[in-house]
Amino acid sequence: MSEKKIFALLNRFWADFNTTEFYYLLAALVAILCVSWWVAFHLRRQRDVQGNGERSALAAFGAGSLKRIAFPLIALGLVILLHRVLLDLNVRHLSVLDVASLLLASWALVRILVYVLRSVFPHGGFLKSFERVVSFVIWGGMILEMTGLSDSAIEWLEQIRFTVGRQKIDLWMLLHGSVTVCATVLIALWGGSLIERRLMAIDEMDGNLREVLARLTKALLSVVALLLSLTLVGIDVTALSVFSGALAVGLGFGLQKIASNYVSGFIILLDRSIRLGNLVALDDKTTGTVTSITTRYTVLRALNGTEFIIPNEYLVSNTVRNLSFSDSQVRVATSVSVAYDTDIDQAMKIMTDIATKHPRVLKDPAPGVMLTEFGDNGINLELGVWIPDPEMGTGGVRSEINLEILRAFRANGISIPFPQREVRMLSAS
Repeated sequence: MSEKKIFALLNRFWADFNTTEFYYLLAALVAILCVSWWVAFHLRRQRDVQGNGERSALAAFGAGSLKRIAFPLIALGLVILLHRVLLDLNVRHLSVLDVASLLLASWALVRILVYVLRSVFPHGGFLKSFERVVSFVIWGGMILEMTGLSDSAIEWLEQIRFTVGRQKIDLWMLLHGSVTVCATVLIALWGGSLIERRLMAIDEMDGNLREVLARLTKALLSVVALLLSLTLVGIDVTALSVFSGALAVGLGFGLQKIASNYVSGFIILLDRSIRLGNLVALDDKTTGTVTSITTRYTVLRALNGTEFIIPNEYLVSNTVRNLSFSDSQVRVATSVSVAYDTDIDQAMKIMTDIATKHPRVLKDPAPGVMLTEFGDNGINLELGVWIPDPEMGTGGVRSEINLEILRAFRANGISIPFPQREVRMLSAS
């Protein structure tokens, strides 16, 4: 293959460099870029002004992608239109427009793919590395296309062959298949993310049901996309039956804990025994509000900010106290002792009045005081109140009520007894 044929576009570009049309086309290209930038800038401003209202996930994605590809896409459309008009006018020195078209198309493709990646995956180091790989592949393919080396590169990759079982695979098939599988799965994950955001916006639907539907949709779309991409590559899907059997055996032995947690997560979401926002207590030291239910674990956030990562299998197979399962109201009790010569009716009335005035205490059920025990040092009284917001904590309510009881008892002359011991000294005689 001759050098002129390999670098056809670049040779035409260099040949057109000495013509008068080249400079006119270069000036027209600069004008197109300026006009495209101006139009894209005003489109972004208009979208930003109109974007304050609520939009659907698909509309938000369309607006976001338009911001990123508006400039290269508008410029590409104008360049293609100018190229078509000049061809009709029998103008032949159009290599500068051909190069610009390839560059603008690659630019728009890189931007839209990177935006899709950012909408599917969370931000992090892996995402940044993957964005660089996508950009490198697209720009590399563009350079090969511009230089005319794409066919030679494909032929060279097809010559590198190796055998896997009875299947003969070359390097081009492997790279082409990898790109096809990644692109198909990426589109499926993006579609799943859009459906998930749409489901999460439906306030009328139960939160657990939204979680289940979103995850099932993502899993189903991923599996369908993987099978479809393998079919497009030319791999027989029935050959995966052996792999599926091996995977099932692996799940049964080595991955049974992970599989158990995964299934337990769906059980929790489906039977609604634990929901987002519930106040859950595993023991006396592990109490918190459910902030997240994933496929493997559940997150409990305590009032002090500590987060507990609880495997879903533990929540299914052990006793869990859900303080807000069917009713968010929780009873809070506090005890106090008074001397035996105290007017008990007065003390109980004082405690009831103090509890009734507290802003977090419910009027129905009403606060109540019970005489629980005749102790060694005094009479034990227990005040019980009901609060509607246990996720805000119970310690603050108990402390505030105790302080008010102490002040009221001191003001009314009611003493709180403490243990006393009498020691008798016997003489040696």
